[in-house]
Amino acid sequence: MQDDPQKREIDNRRNFSFRLNFFFFITFALFSMLIVRLAVLQFVEGPSLNAKGVEISTRSNQIPPIRGNIYDMNGYPIAYSTSTQSIYYNIQPSTKAKSNEEAAKETAEKLADIFAEYGDPDNAMTVDDILFQMDLGSTRNVQSVPRRIKSGLTKEEIAYFMENKSAFTGIDIMEESVRNYDKSSIAVQLVGYLKKYKGVRTSNDFYAEKMNETEPTLQYLEEEEVGLDGLEFMYQDVLRGKNGLKSYPVNRLEHIIGPVRITNPEKGANLYLTINKDVQLKTEEAIMSHLEKIRTSENRYEKALYAQTGFAVAMEVDTGKVVAMASMPDYDPNIWAGGSISTEDYNNFQYRLANGTIRTVYGSYSDEERKQHPSSIVPSGSVIKPLTVLVGLSEGLFNTNSYYNDTGAFYYGKAGHETRIGNSEGKVFGRIDGAGAIKNSSNPFMAAMVGNALFLRGPVNGQSSVEIWDSYMKQFGLGVSTESGLPGEVLGVIDYFKEAQNGSPQSALVQASFGQQGRYTTLQLAQYTAMLANRGQRMKPQFVNEIKDADGNVVEGFQPVVLNTVELPEEYWEEIEYGMSQVKVQGFEGFQHSFNRKTGTSQQPVSKREANNAVFIAYAPAENPKLAVAVVVPDGGFGSFGAAPIARQIFDAYDVEIGLTGTPNTALKNALAAQANGAADAAGEVPGDAADAGDEEQAAAEEQ
Repeated sequence: MQDDPQKREIDNRRNFSFRLNFFFFITFALFSMLIVRLAVLQFVEGPSLNAKGVEISTRSNQIPPIRGNIYDMNGYPIAYSTSTQSIYYNIQPSTKAKSNEEAAKETAEKLADIFAEYGDPDNAMTVDDILFQMDLGSTRNVQSVPRRIKSGLTKEEIAYFMENKSAFTGIDIMEESVRNYDKSSIAVQLVGYLKKYKGVRTSNDFYAEKMNETEPTLQYLEEEEVGLDGLEFMYQDVLRGKNGLKSYPVNRLEHIIGPVRITNPEKGANLYLTINKDVQLKTEEAIMSHLEKIRTSENRYEKALYAQTGFAVAMEVDTGKVVAMASMPDYDPNIWAGGSISTEDYNNFQYRLANGTIRTVYGSYSDEERKQHPSSIVPSGSVIKPLTVLVGLSEGLFNTNSYYNDTGAFYYGKAGHETRIGNSEGKVFGRIDGAGAIKNSSNPFMAAMVGNALFLRGPVNGQSSVEIWDSYMKQFGLGVSTESGLPGEVLGVIDYFKEAQNGSPQSALVQASFGQQGRYTTLQLAQYTAMLANRGQRMKPQFVNEIKDADGNVVEGFQPVVLNTVELPEEYWEEIEYGMSQVKVQGFEGFQHSFNRKTGTSQQPVSKREANNAVFIAYAPAENPKLAVAVVVPDGGFGSFGAAPIARQIFDAYDVEIGLTGTPNTALKNALAAQANGAADAAGEVPGDAADAGDEEQAAAEEQ
């Protein structure tokens, strides 16, 4: 059958019309989609895309923050940041007439001439020095990063560049921060020091976490100086502040093509410490002068040939505020200027960098010599005896009316193999109670009435005798953290558990009762002393009075914190207080206040000899305690001679500056000033010299 031409024509037209309509429909749909997409780009994604475009064509560099200052309690600057002006160079794009190397060299020559004419001769720079800082080969930074050419510009240099800014292409003057420490070296180990962030970010967990920071103002810079010890580290986030930002447009070759925009850095907050500058400096001076005195003394009770280091902490009884913390000898913290230390300085001062009041520190001995001397953490010696008496009373081993006949020795152990515990120089004290045992420092009393009695009584409520002893030690802050928060603080060394295991529980308790089974830090001893003074409240050591922002507004204040409380009958406290008030001691002649104290001479085997460490604790006034002091002098001999005179000077310094009765003691200040000027007779009664030979024997007899 033949096709109908007319019908075929109709079908062709119909098909063409359908295809044409389908084409127009597809075209319409595509244009509709394009219009919708353009609308989305314009109104929905436009802002973010625009920001992305700006980001691609804009580069930002953080400006290091200005670190907050550290002041003493009266506002004296101990560690502070000062502004310095630095000159930066931005590498210029090459042109037909001049390459960027040629432009940089011309600028370097001009800068060298200006530095020579207006700059500090001690901070001079040659053309080669300047070109090195320009880093034209981008070996240290990408091309768009501005290069710091010189810091510490003089006023004349700054004035010249400001007046002739148009003559220098690519030059910027920028304000930066430099850390300074007081030349008097005030509590340097407590304050700490700074190092470059790039040198600690992988070795220090705290700074390693900062590598994940995404907020630009909080991101750490490689060349930034950060706290690495003491309060500089403990309050790093508070002191640091926030970065500034320097933004500038660049082309596809990373050349700067427009004006620079600068957001200034935010200064960190300032710390106002509990440390009193004058009390601190007097403490440091007292330790160093007394070390020299006992090393060269001809008095056999005072002479301590090997005494090289000394440590002291003065802590307010009712607040826990530490007004002085000295680890001596110390060093000038400005050796860390620039965030690093020279090899020579490190070799000279490595044994002075750590805080010996909270850590293990030795004198400046060789590796071989160090084995022959004790560290800063020594056995407590007889200063533990007030607590020993409290343990005995609290555990019902005796009461305030109990007496013990001190024959000069106590023996314990298996028959035929007894161990003798005696008094210093073989003294015999006869019939004594707990207070008398503290006064005379009776080792037999402590061993028989507490250590051995605790062992013989046996376990109580599932606790062994050694565990009961340990519980009291820890309640009084010995062998546990003081909760100071200072980085690197150690807990001391507890030996009585090891002795109980390797020797016997009896030996552990007897030896511990008079201070030979626990080694504690000076800060722990100060906290313990304050607890004796306030009758059972263990105060958290405080180092910061308040934190203020750069405008002087208080950001954070601090209140006293009681860590734990020990409740004991009043007559128990009175027993130990009376005993402590009767302890004879050197260096307190003419002291104007009542005070309670305890001397100690802890014995410690080192290498082929036995070291005698001087330890002393005291608080004053006795009736209304204000200040507790602990002093440790490794290898210092008798505590009465090697440590107590240091404490006396600390009490006097506090009395003069703050006042043991609440107001500064002006009369004492005048008397001490007169004494310093050689007019002691006219000034009245002031701190005296060592007592006579008879008192020396008495003081020596009190020691363990």
